[in-house]
Amino acid sequence: MGDCEICGAMKVGTRTVSMGRANMQACKRCSEKMGLEEKVAPGIKQSRTFSNIAAGGNKMPKRGRKDIMIRGEKELAPDFKRRVSAARTAKGWDKKELAHRMAEKINVIQNVESGKRPTDAVLRKLEKTLDIVLMIDRTSDSHRQISQGDSRGLTLGDFLLGDKD
Repeated sequence: MGDCEICGAMKVGTRTVSMGRANMQACKRCSEKMGLEEKVAPGIKQSRTFSNIAAGGNKMPKRGRKDIMIRGEKELAPDFKRRVSAARTAKGWDKKELAHRMAEKINVIQNVESGKRPTDAVLRKLEKTLDIVLMIDRTSDSHRQISQGDSRGLTLGDFLLGDKD
């Protein structure tokens, strides 16, 4: 937290921006209104641009975090632990062998096969090493069909209270 050198706001989040040849601390509102760019080292700027293009997006992820929506409309298969153990046994490997081939600890494989959700990196390694698909197309949780008749239509109250008049 700092003070904005442009508008004078105190104890706000600031970033270093470039105004002409001077570097100043500016709040988000001032930097957006004045069209000031955040002062970033050239290598970091190039790295952010490259990772953004590789992800297929047109916006940078916030504060350097990975964009969790890169995988699109995919979700982890509900039976992922069965898929992993079945593929492992089909190849004739024990958990130790799979862990060695993935360069992971055996605890990671044990956790996956017991049903604990693995990280995205481990998911990719499992898919590649075992040649299986763990990320499937997302299915909608609920489907509601509203009849088309001479009714007055669905209101928010009908939805919340569950009335079907």
